[in-house]
Amino acid sequence: MGNTSVNIGKIDKRVILVAHDLSPADTSQIKLDRIKGFVTNRGGRTSHTAIIAKTIEIPAVLGVENATRVIKNDDIVILDGESGIVIVNPSDETILKYQKRQQEYSAYKEDAAKASHLPTETVDGVPVRIMANIELPEEIEQIKKYGADGIGLFRTEFMYLSRDDFPAEEELFAQYRRVVETMAPKPVTIRTLDINGDKVISYGDTEEEANPALGLRGIRFCLKRPAVFQTQLRAILRAAAFGNVKIMFPMVSSYEEVVQAKEALLAAEDSLKKDGLDHNSGIEIGAMLEVPSAVIIAEMLADIVDFFSIGTNDLIQYSLAIDRDNRQVSHLFQTLHPAVIRMIKHVIEVGKAKGVEVVMCGEMAGSPAYMPVLLGLGLERLSMNTPAIPIIKNVIRLLKADDARHFMDDVLKQPTAEDVNDLLQKRFGDVFLPMPGI
Repeated sequence: MGNTSVNIGKIDKRVILVAHDLSPADTSQIKLDRIKGFVTNRGGRTSHTAIIAKTIEIPAVLGVENATRVIKNDDIVILDGESGIVIVNPSDETILKYQKRQQEYSAYKEDAAKASHLPTETVDGVPVRIMANIELPEEIEQIKKYGADGIGLFRTEFMYLSRDDFPAEEELFAQYRRVVETMAPKPVTIRTLDINGDKVISYGDTEEEANPALGLRGIRFCLKRPAVFQTQLRAILRAAAFGNVKIMFPMVSSYEEVVQAKEALLAAEDSLKKDGLDHNSGIEIGAMLEVPSAVIIAEMLADIVDFFSIGTNDLIQYSLAIDRDNRQVSHLFQTLHPAVIRMIKHVIEVGKAKGVEVVMCGEMAGSPAYMPVLLGLGLERLSMNTPAIPIIKNVIRLLKADDARHFMDDVLKQPTAEDVNDLLQKRFGDVFLPMPGI
């Protein structure tokens, strides 16, 4: 249309950003001393853009539909990222009310952070490992500050966004090594390229897809682009020589995809041996379970992987046939849907029977209100956006694992997500009362 695009990185005053939509690449350009929050017409609370907002600790409300039409330049706006409320040109009384809430929330987070380095275990002594999800190496200092037990999900696609071509092996290796070496001896789980869907690249002859969520993304993309895959696998294996690395394949939907991915990994090892480059060839391999077919065949996948990682964001989307970025059906995105709870339960039971470690790295893992359910299902390894770590640790220390297990007997009898949520509030509401925004 002849319009020039807005460069978010050049915004030079303190603002709340209002836009029709923001891609993950756009969001990654946000300067925290300038942009204090954002509102968009499109998107949803579990979109990758929303996840980035949580990671960089700024409030965001997505899927407002008419935000760009209603909100004008220079309007005063209150943005409540916890409840999803946007107030335009508030009264003085409302401003004072929200300033008080902001202070209470900040005070709670500071108190939780003080105990973040203490061991994380339930009241009855069940230890829980808490790890971090990261996008960029710059997040490592925050991870160490909050005492994470490692990195449970290193999303590598951000090194492929906002550029004109695929990154070279040396560039990837340098970034991976920086993270792995700094975190050593704690584990770093590197997820292979999970491009497309809502994280689209503008190069590499990528075709426009009518339904990208069901298209060429995750492990499908990597297997179809072996040269790109080999470059990343070589970089990961080389970085593994400097610390404790695990590798994870995203969006697995079949047994043969894991077999093919492992063959590609062996080919990368062989090429590194021929080139005489230092690497570690004995790393653990995991499958990300975020497609219902993978959950159903978990028992078979357990024979060829070392660990499972449950990605609840996509698992809910695909199980309930809901586009998580579509505000028209966002009310149907129910984390506590009985089907979702049963799938998580199945994966955990298979993992225990087969001796395969089970981790959850989806947004559900970083939500305090879901801790009684996850502990009750027997999940003891969680990975989440870094700012959530102190709060989740604090919640776990207030709960008894035995109470949570008995609680699940009643949860599994409930026919709707609303019934499960009501039961949660009834049994554990007193635990969450001192926590602003929960």
